[in-house]
Amino acid sequence: MGRYVARRLLQMIPVFLGTTLLIFLMVYTLPGDPVRGLFGDKGVDPATLAKLRHEHGLDQPILQQYWNYMWGVLHGDFGKQIASGRPVTDVLGDAFPVTLRLAGMAFVIEIVIGIGLGTIAGLRAGRFTDNAVLVFTLLIISIPVFVLGFIIKAVFAFQLGWISPNVSGDAKWSELLAPAIVLGSLSLAYVARLTRTTMAENLRSDYMRTAIAKGLPKRRIVGVHLMRNSLIPVITFLGTDLGALMGGAVVTEGLFNVKGIGGTIYESIQKREGTTLVGLVTILVLVYLLMSLIVDLLYAVLDPRIRYA
Repeated sequence: MGRYVARRLLQMIPVFLGTTLLIFLMVYTLPGDPVRGLFGDKGVDPATLAKLRHEHGLDQPILQQYWNYMWGVLHGDFGKQIASGRPVTDVLGDAFPVTLRLAGMAFVIEIVIGIGLGTIAGLRAGRFTDNAVLVFTLLIISIPVFVLGFIIKAVFAFQLGWISPNVSGDAKWSELLAPAIVLGSLSLAYVARLTRTTMAENLRSDYMRTAIAKGLPKRRIVGVHLMRNSLIPVITFLGTDLGALMGGAVVTEGLFNVKGIGGTIYESIQKREGTTLVGLVTILVLVYLLMSLIVDLLYAVLDPRIRYA
């Protein structure tokens, strides 16, 4: 196991470098000059532009800029915002905890409700309960996230008054419940359908018939034999989805005025704040890589037949 973890960590290095280099090139070469973007349509003399480019290292070759950025990342320095001069680490420190709480709540919702609905539907495949779950999840998948968010705000905030339409600056747990439901709804539907399919298939497998023939209690058959093998593809989806929840919260955070990573990414794109955008994406890449490693290690826990050399 130790060798496998070490090998996976070494494999992450070129993936991390290649991904961050691609993002860096896209941010600093495609949108245009971020320094000129600070002034908008206003005219500015070339000397001022040259001075600002030199202060932020934008007058150097692009590969040299990437090297300087990665050297700073290794020392915990993600650079400074071009417009305000604020360190990107401070921006990350403000936005990351909010999105982490929001994504964590959405993650728990999709695990509990998604796996619960999928288990109920899988154990009753072909019956009314199974069909009801399939119709419910199909309905959620068919509704765009921004439409679902608007419906929840219109009904539960404006008409019933049960929730606040916008999240305050403190981002309390109670205020994040509605955005978490919206954020995790699509993944919840996929988790439920995936769990239902794998459980319905495994119910017909040989080891399940053997467990039933031995006269084992139903709770042990379902909880140990069926669930452990059925959750392997679900764990794969959940592991990659956690990073997607954190990076894909742009629409949800915009609807509920959540000051997290999604909103910061949106503002960075509008203001051409390349340093902030690259720093946020770098953190998300690390989250994806870490979750991928954890998912692979969980395979051996769920299925004893899997062993890593």
